[in-house]
Amino acid sequence: MEPNNAENTMTRLSTMGSQAPLDLSASRRSLAMKPVTKEVPSAVIYCEGSFGQIDGKTANGLVRHSQAYRILSVIDTRLKGQDSGQVLDNVSNAIPIVEDLEAAVTRQADIPNTLIYGIAPSTGKMSATDREVVLDAISLGMNIVSGLHEYLGDDPEISSAAEAANVKIRDIRKPQPISDMRLFDGSVSEVKAIRIAVLGTDCAIGKRTTANILARELNARGIKTILVSTGQTGLMQGAKYGIAMDAVPPQFCCGELERVIVAASHSDDPDVILIEGQGALSHPAFCTSAFILRGSQPNAVILQHAPKRAHRCDFPSMPMPLLKSEITLIKAFADTRVIGITLNHEAMTSIDVIRTIGSLSRDLGIPVTDALTQPEVHLTDMVLAAFPQLRPIPISAAE
Repeated sequence: MEPNNAENTMTRLSTMGSQAPLDLSASRRSLAMKPVTKEVPSAVIYCEGSFGQIDGKTANGLVRHSQAYRILSVIDTRLKGQDSGQVLDNVSNAIPIVEDLEAAVTRQADIPNTLIYGIAPSTGKMSATDREVVLDAISLGMNIVSGLHEYLGDDPEISSAAEAANVKIRDIRKPQPISDMRLFDGSVSEVKAIRIAVLGTDCAIGKRTTANILARELNARGIKTILVSTGQTGLMQGAKYGIAMDAVPPQFCCGELERVIVAASHSDDPDVILIEGQGALSHPAFCTSAFILRGSQPNAVILQHAPKRAHRCDFPSMPMPLLKSEITLIKAFADTRVIGITLNHEAMTSIDVIRTIGSLSRDLGIPVTDALTQPEVHLTDMVLAAFPQLRPIPISAAE
């Protein structure tokens, strides 16, 4: 039996790929607690065997934050009867986890509008069992939303079933025709907003969650901020601007990202544009981070890291990189600077988090925080320290 000291007796934070803080203030509880109007389509998330884990990152993200859909429940037999917010963040959100599609439907007065496929398997494809669930949902008159690399709308059986049931299939990752894509032309350099890319040292490490929180808090402080999504989950959540970059032909990746950044600048005239990162620049299995750095030409980078993660997701023989090496690589690859580190606290105690923040701050000489367990002011101050011109001018000074 382990010694009964404070660190060992504290509940460990999640080791399943999601981040579950021990305590959250009322203002930081869950991004999902932001009101969603009744007019927004209702949805059930299918995440069998994966909710709260790395492959369930799409469902995890939608439970925390969704403006495009009103989430009613999550399907995962392993966790049936539990509150999804409690599983992820130790905070109830009134979105229950149920055992199957039948349970999700029968608990509602009306058939939910949409079934969202909330699993992001490394293969990008669904299983035969998952396929049957999708077909069952279609037979009930539910629309289907999928972020898979295989497009359900192109599947003869599924598309025929959808047509017969008069329901829609939304393949988030399906790009627009190549004839409508554009190449990089450098117009992003004319964008006046400060551009900050939220990158990471691995995939499924919390970049999108941190970016969402930072966007919310900067806006709350009167700094107009737009988040540009670069993956399927952000688009499902209702991002106004974005593109599923890993589905775009490499030749057009930089230009397509540049296009949405320029569009956000022209339409909303923000002070800050945050760009959601994907994968990691040092990860040999992914090239998206390179396209993000090239296409967005960021003024700065915030880097997300999981100190207790021993190896890359789905690559047990590939150790995680050191923060210093990732920072060096980013600075060598792009004309930018890393202005802060944010932590993914999986497998860490609250004491671990505080100690790691202190040690990394000293070693790297830049601010370090955890977007979920530490005060949001630490995250926004990270940006304001790097760009003091964003600080609101005091009324007395302006007079």
